[in-house]
Amino acid sequence: MHLVTAERDALLKPIQTVSGIVERRHTLPILSNLLLTKRGDELSFLATDIEVQISTKAACEAGQDAATTVAARKLLDILRALPGNATVSLELANKKLAIKAGRSRFSLQTLAAEDFPTVSQSAEFKTGFTVSQKDLKALLALVQYAMAQQDIRYYLNGLLLIVDKGQARVVATDGHRLAFAALAVATDLERQEVIIPRKTVIELERLLEDGDEPIRIDLAPTQVRFQFGNVELVSKLVEGKFPDYQRVIPQGYKNQFSIAREELIGCLQRAAILTNEKFKGVRCVVGDGSLKISCTNTDQEEAQEEAEIAYSGDTIDIGFNVTYLIDVLTHVRSETVNIALGDANSSALITTPDNPEFKYVVMPMRI
Repeated sequence: MHLVTAERDALLKPIQTVSGIVERRHTLPILSNLLLTKRGDELSFLATDIEVQISTKAACEAGQDAATTVAARKLLDILRALPGNATVSLELANKKLAIKAGRSRFSLQTLAAEDFPTVSQSAEFKTGFTVSQKDLKALLALVQYAMAQQDIRYYLNGLLLIVDKGQARVVATDGHRLAFAALAVATDLERQEVIIPRKTVIELERLLEDGDEPIRIDLAPTQVRFQFGNVELVSKLVEGKFPDYQRVIPQGYKNQFSIAREELIGCLQRAAILTNEKFKGVRCVVGDGSLKISCTNTDQEEAQEEAEIAYSGDTIDIGFNVTYLIDVLTHVRSETVNIALGDANSSALITTPDNPEFKYVVMPMRI
């Protein structure tokens, strides 16, 4: 049975869109597959790992309705390896998917579509709003790097999204640093807090375009749904209570200075060369008119950097994990950053002059 004949890229793009969440090894073999469904003149592609589900569609010639599942990675690799201008046809026969392009022929095993475990959507998507894709992508980029990875406190392995009145706020923390950012939305929203899983956030950031096209976000008690272009992404939410981020963000620090972002990132990256793999500590001494950054390692090697700053507060000698500082500096876009300090045992607050809604808190470490 003929499914579709199309230019290679017309098939490759939707398959790339959905197959990012497919795990290479799965306890359920069918979850390594994509669900292909033809209805009328539309071919839809769907992938899931039970927690997250992504679907998209492409136009095709009208014909008999059909559905099957096929190995996502193999189909993707075959399409990638074909010439860019190839015309590809997909046909279904004898429980196999035949892929033909020019003189190339492939035959892949299929599994029955009715055995594919799709995520059933909640009936309670009561809160929803729309923003531009580029605004959401920029918002996620400001905080996602601070999410925990495989932390036993499972609620940290994700991103807190708070909608309240005309604002969407996002927070991420791994217990050592915390990033906060906010975005104005055009809808007056009832307050709701949800934790979006790390995998969903990473996937969403990968799929979003840097344009003004809209993305619709709908929240239910146990699910979140994103709709943009031809793509629909539905994800389970992480259950649990996120820490009170407002208590973590310091207020009223008197010791403050500004520094060019590029200059600071250069100093830190050079000093980081001599840090240990396990112990990424750098020592920062802030004093009259200067910021000195240094580190030593177990081989008694030493790096020293110095930058001029306009500063006349207390002299503070404080240590940080250099990775946490480099992370924030590579994700903010402003030319300068503001750094506020309490004392050697207090967390530092990093903000940017062009975005009053962005805050990054990093805990000190003993050097």
